[in-house]
Amino acid sequence: MADLSPDDLSRLTAVELRDALASGELSARESTEHFLREIESRNKHLGAFVTVTAESAMAAAHRADQLHARLVREGRSQEQALLHGMPTAFKDLTDVAGVPTTHGSAALEHKPAPEDGALAATLKGQGVISLGKTQVPEFGLTAYSENRIAPPSRNPLSLGRSSGGSSGGSAAAVAAGLVPFAPGTDGGGSIRIPAGACGLVGLKPGRGVVPSGASAGDSARLVVAGPLARTAADAALLMDALVPRDQAPDGGYLANVGRAPEPLKIGLSLDSPWAATYPFSIEPEAMDALARGTEQLEKAGHTVTEAAIRYDNRYPEAFTTAWTAGVGSARIAPQREALLTPLTRTFRRRAQQRSALKLNEALGFLRQFEQDTITQYAQWDVILMPTLAQTPRPIGWFTGGGHSGEPWPSEWAGDADEDYKRQCEYAPWSSMVNVCGLPAISVPVHATVAGLPMGIQLIGRMGSEVLLLQLAAALEAA
Repeated sequence: MADLSPDDLSRLTAVELRDALASGELSARESTEHFLREIESRNKHLGAFVTVTAESAMAAAHRADQLHARLVREGRSQEQALLHGMPTAFKDLTDVAGVPTTHGSAALEHKPAPEDGALAATLKGQGVISLGKTQVPEFGLTAYSENRIAPPSRNPLSLGRSSGGSSGGSAAAVAAGLVPFAPGTDGGGSIRIPAGACGLVGLKPGRGVVPSGASAGDSARLVVAGPLARTAADAALLMDALVPRDQAPDGGYLANVGRAPEPLKIGLSLDSPWAATYPFSIEPEAMDALARGTEQLEKAGHTVTEAAIRYDNRYPEAFTTAWTAGVGSARIAPQREALLTPLTRTFRRRAQQRSALKLNEALGFLRQFEQDTITQYAQWDVILMPTLAQTPRPIGWFTGGGHSGEPWPSEWAGDADEDYKRQCEYAPWSSMVNVCGLPAISVPVHATVAGLPMGIQLIGRMGSEVLLLQLAAALEAA
């Protein structure tokens, strides 16, 4: 392996790994073998991967090495794909050709996908090698990645705690070094929540920025795709692969990430549209992270002032109506409905009992909420808050259960409404960003006495993804 030892390979950032692969210092085969060994060794304790596709990954690495050799031989190495040979993984809501997409549900038949979904096709076209599928909650509905088909996804920094959701398996894989970075999808916090729990940079781009991230049947246009990474530069590299070149900033995201932004007016807010329905308390560790992030931003020359945001208290019902509409229409055989988790089964039943008029009213309200909220945010360049109101939660905490890591028995039962309430109290500042279609980023800035990561969330204006990555890079440097 050229001049790189296995230990060196584990320590490389995604950008450094990309450079080693592009130069030929490291072959795609060597890189893929290394990360597959890491998965084989460590995933049994983490539950990050549901499916490992070692054989197809090695075949893809072989093809990548052949292509690299041919382009070099012909003097066309500049034509090499941006992410040539880079290993990654896709959450188990994303179709990857020849691999079952479980959607985290025991109620579905797990047949191999006939072709790549848009997200996988885009990144494979940029040269990535998929190592497998990562753990998710059932249908991506929850802020934790526990289901009935496989062991829960655990937090690499504290194995008794959750890695978050719905991109929880992907976040655990990145934080543990099983892949250098990974794409996530975010419809209500599903990139930022696991990023906050696992100490990663997690960017939710604005609506429409990543064309391959849109989700079919998402009537509220909540879902987007974005990067989970250990550094802002690594997240920027993945953004360069996700965003069409003609829609990217001049020079691309990575080329701009290291530039310091002009002094910004930042509004600090702890207001949440969930507070009236689910009054929540903020743990001291979250406030410690907020104080540290504020201090670092002010040292960088930005002005942080309190922002009082007023949210319409009809939001929780409207968001929940839109959020759960898709599970109501999911094709599930009647005899398999009993295999759904209690939360999914409860919200599916309610969605099916709801009229189309009720859903349309909720969608109309959310569009008005979007306009009202963006108007208030416009007084500041960026809105600041903790990523999460609490430290990463123990496995089983949301469901009132708790288990050893084995798949749940079919008779498992829990209180769906208590589960949902706990999620909203845990992550009270995430879903409204999806409703507004704005970009937002979670950045780790603090560690608790027990070593748990805590982060801050920065919400930007439309088109401010580069700015958010620049702020993340500055916070890293601090």
